[in-house]
Amino acid sequence: MMENSATGQTVPSDPNPHADLMPGDALPGEASPGGVSFGLTVLGAGSATPSLTRHPTAQLLHHNGEYFLIDCGEGTQFRLLEQKIRPGRLRHIFISHLHGDHYFGLAPLLSTLNLGGRTDDLFLFGPAGLDDVLTTIFRQSDTRLGYPLHFTPTDPRQPAELLTDHPLLTVETIPLDHRISCTGYLFREKPPRRKLLRHRLPDDAPVAWFNQLKDGQDILDEQGNLLFAAADCTTPGPPARSYAFCSDTRFDERIIPMVQGVDLLYHEATFLEDNALRATEVYHSTARQAATIAAKAGVGRLLIGHFSSRYKETEPFLTEARTVFANTDLAEEGVYVEI
Repeated sequence: MMENSATGQTVPSDPNPHADLMPGDALPGEASPGGVSFGLTVLGAGSATPSLTRHPTAQLLHHNGEYFLIDCGEGTQFRLLEQKIRPGRLRHIFISHLHGDHYFGLAPLLSTLNLGGRTDDLFLFGPAGLDDVLTTIFRQSDTRLGYPLHFTPTDPRQPAELLTDHPLLTVETIPLDHRISCTGYLFREKPPRRKLLRHRLPDDAPVAWFNQLKDGQDILDEQGNLLFAAADCTTPGPPARSYAFCSDTRFDERIIPMVQGVDLLYHEATFLEDNALRATEVYHSTARQAATIAAKAGVGRLLIGHFSSRYKETEPFLTEARTVFANTDLAEEGVYVEI
């Protein structure tokens, strides 16, 4: 079953099994509050033309035990298997645009999930028309999904919030300047809860007080008099972290306010600067241009990828970018990047 939220049908809220979590809380068996995992595994860092050394674009964002797949180029499900990541754990997939190196692996992945007996809801975000493509493929192959697939089209003209009911993260779109409609994605942690100083409360303090104080609320008596101030009984939680994914796009300074100060920015760098004119003509960027965006936006760290297959070596991309923004790294396939 596939539902499109733009058709007027009601798309149910994400039935998150951890919906009772608050920002800063952790899943059972995961890192404790203040140590919530947040990182990225690059599955593919190549561009459209096939290469023996690089795969088409796909990234897996990890947050507190959840997986978010960003783009799904050809063979992505094999890359997941190579990284020992179970595709069945996916709940959210984000597609930037409808050039094949960014989504030709999607229909096979969805079919494999079906063959595996998936019944849990799957939430798909991407450009208008993606639902038509999938519907045609499934109809012609007589594929009948045994799980609900909820599709939300993105708007390439203006930023928009996508996940509004997730307990720990927000996701927004970033309009990009490409040959066809294309959006990047901005993932932000919601502000973590404050840390409780238990020793500053009486031994018989009710548990309800703990949650109030962690949320920054003072404890008052029935007459409204202050009993315990949140500022005295808690300390600030860890800073909220953020990740921005920007591929594919020409050099476009209009995205700078949207990615301002993010902890990690991925920006495509298809060409080196000696091909800057070519990059503009085909709606892509150079390593130097990606680094310029990072520097002007004051991001913490830059990751560059989507390298053209004309380049056999990627070290020149790193050298070029670091002349503008020192804290740049290459998107290396299979490498986990902590945010």
